[in-house]
Amino acid sequence: MTTPRDLLRAKLNLETARIAWAELERPFARGAVIRVAPDMDLVDVALDVAENNAARIEAWLAEGRIARADLLDAEDWHTRQPGLWAVVVAPWVLVQER
Repeated sequence: MTTPRDLLRAKLNLETARIAWAELERPFARGAVIRVAPDMDLVDVALDVAENNAARIEAWLAEGRIARADLLDAEDWHTRQPGLWAVVVAPWVLVQER
């Protein structure tokens, strides 16, 4: 049986895509870009954000596994132009370098 969580996970997975830094500049300027550690599953993180799993999100924030992208991130991404993966969980854009 497919649960609502399974459907949401599938939807988020389909909405995950590669993105260039230039496409993230506006969301970054609004403070809406969340950096996700490379060893985490981007879709699982997005699912917990979408479901407002506060305990898990707070733990990841405290551990530094997710964080709001800062100026150092922006400068690094602008310089290197790395391959980033992103998924939108309004109002946030979660990004991960792979």
